[in-house]
Amino acid sequence: MNKDKLQQAKLWTEKELDACVSFWLKNGMDQEYGGVYTCLDRTGRVYSTDKSVWMQGRCGWIFAYLCHVYGVKQEWLDASKSCLDFMEKYCINRQAGDRMYFTVTKDGKPLRQRRYFYSEAFYALANAEYYGVTGEKACLERARKACELYWNLWHGMPDPTGLGPKTIPETRTGRSFGLPMIFLNVLSVMMRVDEEKKALYEERAQLCVDEIFKYNYHPELKCVLENVGPNGEANLEYTEGRIVNPGHDIEGVWFMLEHAKRTGNKQLVADAEQIFNWAINAGWDKEYGGLLYFIDCLGNPPEAYEHDMKLWWPHNEILIASLMLYRDTGKEEYLDWYFKTLDYAKAHFSDPEYGEWYGYLRRDGLPTQPSTKGSTFKGPFHLPRMLIQTDIMLGQLLEK
Repeated sequence: MNKDKLQQAKLWTEKELDACVSFWLKNGMDQEYGGVYTCLDRTGRVYSTDKSVWMQGRCGWIFAYLCHVYGVKQEWLDASKSCLDFMEKYCINRQAGDRMYFTVTKDGKPLRQRRYFYSEAFYALANAEYYGVTGEKACLERARKACELYWNLWHGMPDPTGLGPKTIPETRTGRSFGLPMIFLNVLSVMMRVDEEKKALYEERAQLCVDEIFKYNYHPELKCVLENVGPNGEANLEYTEGRIVNPGHDIEGVWFMLEHAKRTGNKQLVADAEQIFNWAINAGWDKEYGGLLYFIDCLGNPPEAYEHDMKLWWPHNEILIASLMLYRDTGKEEYLDWYFKTLDYAKAHFSDPEYGEWYGYLRRDGLPTQPSTKGSTFKGPFHLPRMLIQTDIMLGQLLEK
């Protein structure tokens, strides 16, 4: 371990976090209707006023989490509350069992409802973190209610929106890696702030881990599959059944490492390490560097047109997971992956002039949209989360 190199990485991380947070506070927060705009160009100009609901939850969480880690700043707390209030007032479909919309207009008129329930997950995350900082009991009750809704929808409750499944279930149905993975992350926050129900959350967190290894984990293919049959069977005759998202696998790795650290499960550390190795070695672009977005577990051509792009968030997840693995195993190879990915991110994603990162690169590392920084799917979440997490871990390593 090179202490000077770690110190320089920490200084860069602190500066990058300040620039990222300032970018969103200055440009994204809606002073008229509340909430956050995420469709921002490189300089911070709003280019679309439609609002992503799951980004309201993600932004609400990140600003409360900043208060949790670094101490309360009023502008952070105000930004978080603005997003929470906007969601409460506009983003919940009260006529459909409190399911949340996916997008709304700037003034909160509903635009789009989607089948999956990730908006509810991030609503729970934001309310739980805000409760942890402020003690506002209403936020805890909202988080609890949203967690129960997620759990029940996942485990067979009829969807009150009536949208139905995307495929005809008599022909094809299955399981998604994203459902247990995201809920595992939500539960880690719930058990940190809600001591009263910690045992329930711990039990459900273990069930999330068990489900991943029972169904999506396929050592014979050396990967975690995004989509499997109802009993975990690998469906290799069509492209959807062969999809591997290396960044998603790596994000799941650090969620598992958090669970392992909390529970003392050393075998889970070893299993998560194996998943990281499969994902990074299969997904890292040997020619241009950076992590490919999708790969096919059999080496066939991926169907998704964006399969060879380099997106910001998988690289954020590598930086977190590699430092965690170094922390938990002491193996220098993971510190090497951290610095290799950091060098790539500095060269291709980071924008020292305006702050925040470009989100979408071509395979050769050039931005597909050099004029944009945010979208319906990109806001103040993955990048500041990574910067906070790695800042903490770098500090811990330097203290040693």
